[in-house]
Formats: sequence, C-alpha cells, structure tokens
Amino acid sequence: MKSEDTLFEGGPLDGRVLPVLLGPTGHPPKTYRVPVPDAAGGPPTVLVYRRVQAGTSMGVPPGKLSRAWGSLGLHQGWKYAFDPEGDKGRRLKWPWSKPERPSGPGPGVTPDAGADAADE
Repeated sequence: MKSEDTLFEGGPLDGRVLPVLLGPTGHPPKTYRVPVPDAAGGPPTVLVYRRVQAGTSMGVPPGKLSRAWGSLGLHQGWKYAFDPEGDKGRRLKWPWSKPERPSGPGPGVTPDAGADAADE
C-alpha cells in the first residue's frame, strides 16, 4: 500500500508529520482517529482529526506564459485538522436512512414531571 507523509494541526499531534495510508483513489481517509490509552486502565480516549486541503498553488502572473489571471488554484495535498467535538455528525446521508434521534427524553416529557406530582 502507498502512504503519504501528512501534517497534523491542532490537538496533541500539532506540528507532527506522520505517514498515512492512502485509499484506492490515492487520497488519505477523511477522518483519522487516534486512540490514546487511559493511564488508569479505563477506556481509551479517541482523538479525531479531519482531512482538509493543505493549500493551493500561486499560478503565473497575468501576461506571462498563461491566460490565467492570478491563482490557478491547483491542489497541493492534504493535512489533518484537530476536531475537538469528535464524531458528531459526518454520517452518510442516504435518502432511505432514518433521521438521527435526539438524545434525551421525547417531546413533551419534562425531567421534573415526576417531582411535581410528588410535591402535590
């Protein structure tokens, strides 16, 4: 498999360049998850990084060897940006998929409903 040295920005891996395996299309994965073991032996904390574009090319100034005015905007690789919120969102949205249920009680249910009835 091919790999590509990729820059990580933000979070604990800020400034590090790590080899990341490329997929069949030649791109690194959209999300990169790093499990960090807990010192007390509990469940590991998972750090989530999202793939973003590393930059674009500058291009040729107007009137010199090109009809392009200013930047050509060619893609210059990928980098990963730290996502402090983790895996929220970013699900495949198929037309036949059910919408996500909000966490918590259903509509019309208040958390203090049982306490009010006990006070009366």
